[in-house]
Amino acid sequence: MKIKETDNKHAYIHPNAKIGHNVSIAPFSYIDKDVEIGDNTWIGPNVTIFNGARIGANCKIYPGAVIAGTPQDLKYKGEETFAFIGENTTIREYVTVNKGTSYAHKTVVGSNCLLMAYVHIAHDCILGDNVILANNVNLAGHVEIDDFAILEGLVAVQQFLKIGAHSFIAGNTMVRKSVPPFAKAAREPISYAGVNSVGLLRRGFTEQQVKQIQDIYRILYIKTNNTSQALLEIETNIDVTKERDQILDFVRNADHGIMRGLRSSKNK
Repeated sequence: MKIKETDNKHAYIHPNAKIGHNVSIAPFSYIDKDVEIGDNTWIGPNVTIFNGARIGANCKIYPGAVIAGTPQDLKYKGEETFAFIGENTTIREYVTVNKGTSYAHKTVVGSNCLLMAYVHIAHDCILGDNVILANNVNLAGHVEIDDFAILEGLVAVQQFLKIGAHSFIAGNTMVRKSVPPFAKAAREPISYAGVNSVGLLRRGFTEQQVKQIQDIYRILYIKTNNTSQALLEIETNIDVTKERDQILDFVRNADHGIMRGLRSSKNK
C-alpha cells in the first residue's frame, strides 16, 4: 500500500483495505474494510467507500460520492455483495452507487464511464463500458445499460429495464420501457426519436451501417406493423449483420417490452 502521505493525513483508511500504488486519498475520506482500490486512482475529500467496493485503476472520485452503500431494498439482509467500478471511470460529486443484493450479488459500472453529479445507481445495476450518465440521472434496481449509451440529465429509469448499446436518451425522460441499441429516445411517454446517427458516425460506424440501422427501425417503428410482424420482416428482408442481429436479440429478450414508436404514442 503506497499512498501519498500529504493526501491521506486526515483520511480514515481501514488497515485491511487493499490500496494500489500511487493512490491519492484526500482528507476526510472514509475507506472501509474489504475495499480494493486500483493503482493511480484519485479519491477526493469527503468520499465514503464502504466494504465490498472494488475500484479499478486510474479512476477519479469526487467529493461527496458514496460507493458500495447498503442497498435501498428490503430484501437485502446483510449478505456479502459488491460494487465494481471499472478502470478510467470518473465519478463526480455526490454520486451514489449501491452494492448488490442476493439477486445478482453485485452492482457493476464498467470502464471509461462518466457519472456526473448526483447520479444514483441502485442495487444490481449493470453498466457497460464508455457509458455517460449526466447530472441527476437515477437508475432503479436491476437496470442494465450497454456500452456507449448516453443518458442526459434528469433521466429516471424504472427497475429491470435495459438500455441498448450506443443509444441516446434525451433529458428529463421517464424510462418505463427498454430502449433498443443505436436508437434515440425522448418524449412522454418515452418513444422512438430516430437513430443515434451522429454518435454512431463519431464512433467509426460507416454510413452504410447507419443506413441499415435506419432501415431496420423504419420497419420496427414507422411502418404499421406489430412487433412480431416487424421482426419477421427485418429477418426476411434485411441482410445479416452484427447490428441487425443485435437489434433482433435485444427486442426479443426485452421482457418488459420496448419503447413505442412516435405514431403509436400519439395515437394512444
